[in-house]
Amino acid sequence: MNAAAARHAAPFIIWIGVMLLAQLMHLTPSSASEETEALGVVSDAALYGVRTILVAIALAALRPWKYSAGLFRARNAALALCLGVAVFAVWVVPQSEWFAAAFPRLADAYARWCVGWDFGKAPDFADLAAKARSYYHPAQTGWPLFALHMVGTSLVIAAAEEFFWRAYLLRAARTPDFLDIPPGAFHAVSFLAVSAAFAAEHQELLAGFVAGVSYGAFYVRTKGDVWSATIAHATTNALLGLYVLATGHWEFW
Repeated sequence: MNAAAARHAAPFIIWIGVMLLAQLMHLTPSSASEETEALGVVSDAALYGVRTILVAIALAALRPWKYSAGLFRARNAALALCLGVAVFAVWVVPQSEWFAAAFPRLADAYARWCVGWDFGKAPDFADLAAKARSYYHPAQTGWPLFALHMVGTSLVIAAAEEFFWRAYLLRAARTPDFLDIPPGAFHAVSFLAVSAAFAAEHQELLAGFVAGVSYGAFYVRTKGDVWSATIAHATTNALLGLYVLATGHWEFW
């Protein structure tokens, strides 16, 4: 991996790597399994805060945006905000009470086949929400950790993911010398592959795929404006954070 690739990929690798390490070592309450009890070395909220700080430091030190200098266009910001709101709606509406009441069969099919990897079996959303609430609700964690979580999901991880998935991997999927490909250049196979990989990172598989396609298409349409794609991603994540706090749907966190 060359220096440019490392600058783009390292913040995201740190984000995922710390989480996987904590799960494998059962360090947090959520990492308990049927076979192994959690050690409880660190709370889930505190670990999220640590990951946020580490990735923020990595982004500041590595500055992947130096390879995208001059690509931000302020005229794209308003459309980015609208895109972020639209992706947020796609994310939450199919699992909302309103959608379940209006379209019960469609809501059930969505839950069974588009959320999680146990295809054909709908997750227990109430149980997921209760567990996530116990890990992340400010009544349990305190408002400083909740605020750090909001900063992490809304700003830090949005930037780390866009510089990894869109600015780097969309081109690196075609050649290791990804800087030889113009930012925002479209290639159908790599575009769909990266969108699918982005979806696999999330529990909401279909919504994740739609989000990956949406952010990717916006990145292509704006000819590589990764900052505007980050604004869209950050808007979605910020709205999700406010949504879970307002509605109690903590399964989204």
